Amino acid sequence: MNISEHFSLEEMTFSETAARLGIDNAADPEIVANLKCVAALMEKVRALLGKPITVHSGYRAPRVNEAVGGVATSAHCFGLACDFVCGQYGTAAEVALAILKSELEYDQLILEYGWVHIGLAKEGTRPRREALTKRSPRAPYELGIRAF
Repeated sequence: MNISEHFSLEEMTFSETAARLGIDNAADPEIVANLKCVAALMEKVRALLGKPITVHSGYRAPRVNEAVGGVATSAHCFGLACDFVCGQYGTAAEVALAILKSELEYDQLILEYGWVHIGLAKEGTRPRREALTKRSPRAPYELGIRAF
């Protein structure tokens, strides 16, 4: 089921970790509504970049999030984030910098070690437009988008 022109509910809820561990990663209606908002943002990212996007992670049920080492407050747990790459556009750093320079509205933009994380603020909360870099799983977050 498509939740936007180019993004499906299946790709926004698929998790290799969930499949491997047999964890249900189905999204309830409230999460699906949030994922539709994320898909709308991802459509804007796709238009900005002019190339197809590969989603690595969208919604994560709490057990899936825990299994991947995510924090309990992760926007992924609310269906408000997407980790992705756009290899036809460039590196994750090039993608993150393009988004940073754009007028796109987001809460968090994180250049992570191999992909880009973009998240929306919860309803009723003002987006921070925070930009961070995380160079490895154990590295601290750095302010700004810093190519590496």
